[in-house]
Amino acid sequence: MFEAYKERLHDLPTHSEAIRVLIADDQSLIRRGLIAILNMEDGIEVVGEACNGKEAVELWRELRPDVVLMDLRMPEHGGLEAIRKLHLEDPKAAVIVLTTFDHDEDVYACLRAGAKSYLLKDVQPEELFHCIRAIHAGKGYLQAKIAAKLVQRVGDEMPTDREVQILQLLAQGKSNKAIGQELHISESTVKSHLKSLFSKLDVTSRAEAIALAAKRGFVHF
Repeated sequence: MFEAYKERLHDLPTHSEAIRVLIADDQSLIRRGLIAILNMEDGIEVVGEACNGKEAVELWRELRPDVVLMDLRMPEHGGLEAIRKLHLEDPKAAVIVLTTFDHDEDVYACLRAGAKSYLLKDVQPEELFHCIRAIHAGKGYLQAKIAAKLVQRVGDEMPTDREVQILQLLAQGKSNKAIGQELHISESTVKSHLKSLFSKLDVTSRAEAIALAAKRGFVHF
């Protein structure tokens, strides 16, 4: 599929003045809809499509698009991993996350990894066009509901990377001893991290911690 698509790229018309967009989404219906919408807008041209993060990175290297629209949950490298790879190769790579997932930690993780913006798939076409143009011009842009989430979290104390690792292992049903063995830390250290986690999440049990962590996007099942 990927090789066949690359061959078709050479037949696409190019317009130097247009913002060249690469779409990465594992759902073909979503990709086709975005292509139709974007190609109808003056000054924006879709130059490639990928069905997973691996293809997105490969096509980005070949096509060097101005902007990438990146979904998060995809096979063979998710969007977050693809963003990290693109950012390592070019910190200026203009990636806009376009997803259905609005967990706080997803937003933070993508922006930390190098994404320039984060949009939900219920975004109106006009706002999508505006975001693409803003990011291409080197300006910042955040969807209002995403910006509100970030503002709400400014004062929150975030779990550390180690605490997130422990949360993920908790969600797998592992005991304190098993967690310690996997992370190469003592069982007492695991208990200390859990005490800190419970305080930050304002919970009193492992079950509550797992449920709240899943709701906020720290762990995924």
